[in-house]
Amino acid sequence: MKVVFLLHNAYGVGGTIRTTLNLAAALADRHHVTVVSLQRHRETPRFTLDPRVTLVPLVDLRPESADAADPLLAEPARAFPSAEGRHRQYSRLHDARAAACLRDCDADVIIGTRPGLNVYLARYGPRGALRIAQEHLRHDAHSKRLRGQLAPHYRKLDALVTTTEADAAVYRERMALPGVRVLAVPNMVPAPDVQPSDGTAKVVAAAGRLVPGKRFDLLVQAFATVAEQHPDWRLRIYGGGTQKEPLQDLIDELGLGGNVELAGVRSPIEAEFARASIAASASDAESFGMTLVEAMRCGVPVVSTDCPLGPAEIITDGHDGRLVPRGDAPALAKALIELIEDPGARRAMGAAALESARRYDPAPIAARHERLFAELRTARRKRAVRQAPKRAVRRARKLAGRVLRRLRPAR
Repeated sequence: MKVVFLLHNAYGVGGTIRTTLNLAAALADRHHVTVVSLQRHRETPRFTLDPRVTLVPLVDLRPESADAADPLLAEPARAFPSAEGRHRQYSRLHDARAAACLRDCDADVIIGTRPGLNVYLARYGPRGALRIAQEHLRHDAHSKRLRGQLAPHYRKLDALVTTTEADAAVYRERMALPGVRVLAVPNMVPAPDVQPSDGTAKVVAAAGRLVPGKRFDLLVQAFATVAEQHPDWRLRIYGGGTQKEPLQDLIDELGLGGNVELAGVRSPIEAEFARASIAASASDAESFGMTLVEAMRCGVPVVSTDCPLGPAEIITDGHDGRLVPRGDAPALAKALIELIEDPGARRAMGAAALESARRYDPAPIAARHERLFAELRTARRKRAVRQAPKRAVRRARKLAGRVLRRLRPAR
């Protein structure tokens, strides 16, 4: 079977890129897999690409490329939805390349990985292929305007796959998609090539984009309480983004320079989690929570806000981590302090986290996708059988109409 993924930029860094390349590699055990990157900005991808997976970039944004001089690159995209967050990064050249690529595609299955690419898939994808939209963001993270633009196109697809059961339920309730299978399949997170944490390092680790929604400011505020009671513990925050300077200002204002460090981007991140004893997340919302699973795969318990939608499906409170109310710095600090002060519980939760994270092994997640492909093929065949008599009647009526017109005497 030929499987194609549509990815915004396979040469960048991000959770969607990482999980797509992981899934592509897992499916490559049994299928011919291609990743179509709508654009590229560098010579080679930052993440390791399985050699069995073919990478096809469509638009080369490097200054020296021929595409950089193409006048279509300067014209705004028309097919890519205008309310999509990446719209300004798309052009008529992207529209044209995506259309040509999909119309010539002989894949059995094509999977889009963000809303705008799912629209490309609905508009240009060959009808003979299974067309599957993945949603790596929450339904409620999309504006009302974007949801209105997506719905007519999503109705043309075979399936919509979210990363959590909670988000799938929201789509079923709020976006009418008759005939489209809506289901959840979590991201896969392979076992890292590092030794699990032994739970003795006096380090709390956190990772993610330094943006407002991740609420690293809340985590820093909570850690001020932790540092008062346990000044020998450290918080290391990994990632880059627009909130770096405000976060550093907050760290300085709270006098936490010796306790909290903005440690920059690390890829892969697992080695840093393995050097910690606790991981933390203070997000207001998570469509899934890749870093939570990555920490758990390193034998590290996670203290996370119980935000929509992913953490509660990943963490069992009190067993392999802790869930605390969203936006509650004192509750976050209390949970961290309890684990700091109870090494036995910390190590037990770390062992439980390591075990429960096996749910996200590549093999079972890839198998769920393969079952979906088979089920969608079967559903198509059944629809074709049910619709065959109606199509035969329509063809007969058209044929009879042509015959009658020929027999009708000329006036």
